[in-house]
Amino acid sequence: MDESSEDQRLPHHRNPQEFVSLDHLAELGVLYWHLNPEDYEDGEELKKIREARGYNYMDLLDLCPEKVANYEEKLKNFYTEHIHADEEIRYCLQGSGYFDVRDKDDRWIRIWIKAGDLIILPAGIYHRFTLDTSNYVKLMRLFVGEPVWTPFNRPQEDHPARKEYIKSLNEKVGLALEAH
Repeated sequence: MDESSEDQRLPHHRNPQEFVSLDHLAELGVLYWHLNPEDYEDGEELKKIREARGYNYMDLLDLCPEKVANYEEKLKNFYTEHIHADEEIRYCLQGSGYFDVRDKDDRWIRIWIKAGDLIILPAGIYHRFTLDTSNYVKLMRLFVGEPVWTPFNRPQEDHPARKEYIKSLNEKVGLALEAH
């Protein structure tokens, strides 16, 4: 994504546009599935993901100006670059928005999520979230155990989750070099 400070809800494509593969996101620890949002309560694939990863708590979040007090302030907080000590798991049921994540070179990658997209951000990755110009998204949030959503704003280089994330990236790079 470009580094423009224009409205955060715009696509912010680089010029010329650059697209990132799911494999490249996976190298950063970002996982993605496309599921049927109409079937989220009984969906087999979501059930398998939840069981495999131990997500035993779920809630729903409706984000739009009409339903959220202090909407602009909340959006600003979500868009402040941060990490979490745990994975961030979001399943988009309606609407759309952007997750921005930092790549290995500290450049932003913008991920547009829409209905059916389930995304998992690893603990320790710098990221932020914003709605797009639709100004509406309904997200399922998944957690292991009781929900904890504590953002640690950048810089957090000494945070244990950040150190572990950097270590895992370096191990992936080391394995890729050994394979050649």
